[in-house]
Amino acid sequence: MSIHGQILEITVVGGSRLRDTEWISRQDPYVCLEYASTKHRTRTCRDGGKNPVFQEKFVISLIEGLREINVSVWNSNSISFDDFIGSGKILLNKVLSQGYDDAAWTLQSKNGRYAGEISVIMHFSGARKSAGAWPASAPPYGLAQPPPAPYSAPYGAYASPPPQVASPYLPPPAYPYHAAPSGYPSAPPPGYPPSSYPPPSSYPPPSSYPPTSSYPPTSSYPPLGVYPPPPPGPYSTYPPPPPPY
Repeated sequence: MSIHGQILEITVVGGSRLRDTEWISRQDPYVCLEYASTKHRTRTCRDGGKNPVFQEKFVISLIEGLREINVSVWNSNSISFDDFIGSGKILLNKVLSQGYDDAAWTLQSKNGRYAGEISVIMHFSGARKSAGAWPASAPPYGLAQPPPAPYSAPYGAYASPPPQVASPYLPPPAYPYHAAPSGYPSAPPPGYPPSSYPPPSSYPPPSSYPPTSSYPPTSSYPPLGVYPPPPPGPYSTYPPPPPPY
């Protein structure tokens, strides 16, 4: 399958653990992509430091036989020249065969030392997956499913309803009825309770208790108006008036 002229979408997500080229302030990184004669540049991430975030998407027209993209990261300077942080290569083999790739690619400095990583997401709609690449447990999304097989005959075509399936649960066993032994009466005798007990009327009636009239009457006490009695003497008032001087 030829890829010449087809479109590749690449999104520059961000960088991680980039080599720091600043001594005092935080660096301002940006990313450059180069594919044949096509060049793209992200915006500058101000104060991005070692872990800048870009989230910028670009579209590249593919060329047959060229399956890698050159990537480089720079630190923007307003006074002097921009500082080189690191560079690397983004391989396209996986995205061209599977249609999707999400990975982080290693960067190197000029002397070949580790300079951090750059994360990109790529999409390619021209990829064709073989049928064997899909898991056997489920078909690929979007494939038509075969219709279910029709019934051999509708329910009304049966001469009799389907046979009933026996329930797997058994009913509880019926407990046998045991009659009472012959030595025990089935009901109390008619003479129960025995007549030897005294009837309730034999108890003394309430009127046999001493009557309340036997207590001394309340009239024997002196009336309230004459108690205490006045003192004896010729005086008609109590206490007597004082004697004259």
